[in-house]
Amino acid sequence: MIHFIPGSQVWQLITLLSFVGEYPHRSRQLLGNKDAYKILINQLTRPQTFLHTQTGTTMTCRLLSVSGKGNNKTIRLYKAALPILEWIEPKTKQYYLDAFRNHRFSGDKSHRERNHRIAEVAALCMRTGIEARPYRLPELQNNDFLSVIPSEAVMYPAKDLKRLSEDEMSKTSFTRMVGALFAGDACYAMYNTRDAAMRWSGKGEFKARDSLQELANMNSRISRVDSAILVGQSGTVALNTIMESDKSEKHEFRFDSIYNHIYFVPMNEDGMRQLSFITVPDWKEKILGLLFEPEDRSYNRGLFEYDAVVDDVYIYSYLDGDIARLIRLSEALDVKERDIVVLCFPYQVAFLREYLGQRVEIKVIDMNTVEEELGPERRNLFER
Repeated sequence: MIHFIPGSQVWQLITLLSFVGEYPHRSRQLLGNKDAYKILINQLTRPQTFLHTQTGTTMTCRLLSVSGKGNNKTIRLYKAALPILEWIEPKTKQYYLDAFRNHRFSGDKSHRERNHRIAEVAALCMRTGIEARPYRLPELQNNDFLSVIPSEAVMYPAKDLKRLSEDEMSKTSFTRMVGALFAGDACYAMYNTRDAAMRWSGKGEFKARDSLQELANMNSRISRVDSAILVGQSGTVALNTIMESDKSEKHEFRFDSIYNHIYFVPMNEDGMRQLSFITVPDWKEKILGLLFEPEDRSYNRGLFEYDAVVDDVYIYSYLDGDIARLIRLSEALDVKERDIVVLCFPYQVAFLREYLGQRVEIKVIDMNTVEEELGPERRNLFER
């Protein structure tokens, strides 16, 4: 008998599938111990008896179905197991049935791939303490300018953004965006490029950004959306994304023209720690305040991208992972050589060295030091 306890691995899987529909088998490490989840998933594809420890209710069934091969392998709830969704909270099952057409999934690869992209970002958010369960979030509206969205960090999946209206939130508005993160007085468009370079679609992304900006303004009084979070497997993906963008014949369609700031977050524990920074109010200002004395700061008044000047050396912080800003620094170095020191975390070194070469000096900052200063409380909502 398997005990259904809030925070257990079984509870985590059911909770995640309740609002993402399906999850990629290859990304089990985002949930926790990859090997442990492999064993659990195999076990749950066979009939088991589950005990709801809080009510004493039992259920015997297959909980999961696994289909596909290799990177296309997908985990879904077994149809006979859907009543277990009510063990999480009463409205969970109805949300699932409404969102996923009464448990009918398209066999199309592109639909499955999109569901997987959203699911991975949702898992990252939940592990970081960012609420992403739509049935636990206030319902968005587009009738008036209200403060609907909570002050704590929350992520609305793209499926729920698209359902808001028949006009600006049409089926094409958020085809590449996987969700929107609201944290304090900022809204971030969220993308997941997985293990391939992100190819931005120009006008389509402008449309998505503008639609999100209108939604943010009407639900949180945020009047400008100029930042995005790009999730990817590794720094190599970030590098390939930059190189792919450089091929664009029209500068205005490059991703750094669509969003002034794009924060690259690797799909691992380092990425979760980095993502937690973004949930802290005034997080970038707090990081710069930790690094530099006020009299050395540039306060964005320089002729190119840098954060401080110390002993006639320009210093640039890449601790935020902002690849759009990094491109602007690289372009300035192409025009004129300068003495530049780039500050980064250990896992960012290889990417920076490959992209910037020997044009800059790189110095490493301990991530623990920044976490102590920001004080982000890394919470795993799955454990609650």
